[in-house]
Amino acid sequence: QVQLVESGGGSVQPGGSLRLSCAASGFTLDYYSIAWFRQAPGKEREGVSYMRGGNIPYYADSVKGRFTISRDNAKNTVYLQMNSLKPEDTAVYYCATTRRLLFGSDWRNDANYSLWGQGTQVTVSS
Repeated sequence: QVQLVESGGGSVQPGGSLRLSCAASGFTLDYYSIAWFRQAPGKEREGVSYMRGGNIPYYADSVKGRFTISRDNAKNTVYLQMNSLKPEDTAVYYCATTRRLLFGSDWRNDANYSLWGQGTQVTVSS
């Protein structure tokens, strides 16, 4: 079965850290571009980070310097390390893939992705 499964969400205090995982099954992530999106209550889904072939990472300005995307091809898994978390990072986080190489701001458009995980909740609160 072709799917993405996120894990690693939870509740943390401001300034804390979490590492999200996105495990792929039924296909090999090596040949795919991968992205993390998030959706907060009452807001549109927004692109957080993206990695295409060659492992070149892209980040939303709001998370640059705090979040790091990485991939472990041997484990067929992508990670999102989130440090210095803020209350405004509270959202459901999703990973998504596409076989396309996206350029410029195209990676922020969720319509460009063909497979999505179920999401994992991240809550940052004191």
